Amino acid sequence: MSSSWGNKLKLELFGESHGAAVDARLSGLPAGERVDLDELRALMRRRAPGFSPLTSARREADEVCFLGGLTEGQTDGSELLLEIRNTDARPADYAALRDVPRPGHADYAARLKYGAAVDLRGGGAFSGRMTAPLCAAGGVCLQLLRRRGVEIAAHLLSVGEVEDEPFDPLGPEPELLKRLKTEEWPTISAESGAKMREAIEKTAAEGDSLGGVVEGVVTGLPAGLGGPLFEGLEGKLASLLFAIPAVKGVDFGAGFSAARLRGSENNDPYAVRDGKVVINSNRAGGILGGISTGMPLLFRVAFKPTPSIAMAQKSVDLAAMTETELRVPGRHDPCVALRALPVVEAAAALALLDRMLEEGRWTTEN
Repeated sequence: MSSSWGNKLKLELFGESHGAAVDARLSGLPAGERVDLDELRALMRRRAPGFSPLTSARREADEVCFLGGLTEGQTDGSELLLEIRNTDARPADYAALRDVPRPGHADYAARLKYGAAVDLRGGGAFSGRMTAPLCAAGGVCLQLLRRRGVEIAAHLLSVGEVEDEPFDPLGPEPELLKRLKTEEWPTISAESGAKMREAIEKTAAEGDSLGGVVEGVVTGLPAGLGGPLFEGLEGKLASLLFAIPAVKGVDFGAGFSAARLRGSENNDPYAVRDGKVVINSNRAGGILGGISTGMPLLFRVAFKPTPSIAMAQKSVDLAAMTETELRVPGRHDPCVALRALPVVEAAAALALLDRMLEEGRWTTEN
């Protein structure tokens, strides 16, 4: 079972949800890059479980331990090895489900592929727990990009039927991006955030869960990054965004709504101002022909409802080959999208840094 990604920047993830630890190996980082550990801790706190009544009760500090690749706070050119210990694992919660696949999870598909020995406690290697090392590795990349003027941020665009205001496609205010990374509820509209909270609380009390959409934006990205067909920037980003457990859809700019528009409505018109070509709208989301245009890069990531719910569900007992009913024990998020924002930001940073390194667009920090 291999979990590796990347070209110039190579990422490997390993571990299981209820094993000893979850780890990452990141190779190809430029040497001499500073890593702010306090900033990384702040990012990991946004993802960590157990610190809000609206998230899983599993309490993990998600402290990142660097085992190699970092010397006196700087990347040293060797592989960056990081580990996050699982300190609140409860594998016994899943003993009764060994032969009963949970609906909506990878349990049955994984058993078909890997056999009965596969570790599926809490989802094992398929668990959202694997986003912790992904977030940590991408958090380092976020810092490198930010120091070169590339900012990545996200907010909860929707939870169930409740929607937030979208980002300004021509470029959100820097103060808004900063606020979204520090506030407990990551929405543009405080009213929408309150309604989302109510919807999650109500659904959780019923033993059920909700899905949601995370909207991301990248500002300061240089134009001309990417290429046609297999080199497209959308595909590069999607390859990592779809690696986040529970993601079922990714789109860019106007996305699927563009299919309901006419060309005259969807096209972004050009103009000349102060001797420079400008684009007056951004339904393309900052990418045309797989290449960045210099406009803000806008994308959305759809998360399915958490499949582990307290309500009774129909399944089968694979040992007895009989139909059965199950209630999933353990501790689970009523809406995984809430903790997914820093993961989406981190995944986007990994993808963009890899492409910049591939194209030789990386410069030594001033």
